[in-house]
Amino acid sequence: MSWAGRTALVTGSASGIGRALAAAIIERGGRVWLCDRDALRVREAAAALGPSAVARVLDVTNADAFSSVVDELFHLEGKLDAIFNNAGMGAAGEVRDVSVETWRRLFEVNVIGVVNGINAVYPRMIAQGFGAIVNTASGAGLAPRPGMAAYAASKHAIVGLSVSMRAEARAYGVDVSVVCPGYIKTEIMKSTEFAKLDVAGLERSIPIQPISAERCAQLVLRGVARKKAIIIVGKTVWLDWLMYRWSPALALAAAGIRARHFRKHRQS
Repeated sequence: MSWAGRTALVTGSASGIGRALAAAIIERGGRVWLCDRDALRVREAAAALGPSAVARVLDVTNADAFSSVVDELFHLEGKLDAIFNNAGMGAAGEVRDVSVETWRRLFEVNVIGVVNGINAVYPRMIAQGFGAIVNTASGAGLAPRPGMAAYAASKHAIVGLSVSMRAEARAYGVDVSVVCPGYIKTEIMKSTEFAKLDVAGLERSIPIQPISAERCAQLVLRGVARKKAIIIVGKTVWLDWLMYRWSPALALAAAGIRARHFRKHRQS
């Protein structure tokens, strides 16, 4: 899919999957508004990506600020072909150890942040008669993730929002997709809130190799081009999802193994 003449807005684009998406779209001839709350890094990212990149500082939890950026974008660009609601935060730990404050922050960023993006662009996309809304969830939004229940809950919400909205939006020429990545090589471990966990030991124990953010971006854009409802990135995510759909009992048994694994790294 060529992005020539197309404009996209990508949140959480100072690094990781968001920056890789911005780079891949620009490589394909598109123009990208990079939005992130890290002012320095998002400006550095846009400068590195060249004249087709526009940097804006944005906290996705601020609905008014999101609307202002989108208003400016439409004023300058005239249209928006796609929004990638990619900004998010992580959290890990048993439910008994995760604070209510962490739950609130997770849902404010991972769920309300996406809702703010949708509310800012969806009416305009309906008016223009086209557009794509691409929401980043996680493999944790498709199957049980003990040790990450709070995070999984926020990502299950994004999956449910996206597939439900997709059926509504189709009538207005707007495509809605949800991205469910597995283990991607990004800096999310640095920004994840860990509750009573040996983080270094847990990270060393991960049995699979991460997928690069660049490869993830390629797979996401391929899924968007094919107008897929759910874009899964990673073989382990596919396996977990299929197992959970075909045999919930088997998936829950596998989840029990994950739970014991996390428990080994719990710090009292």
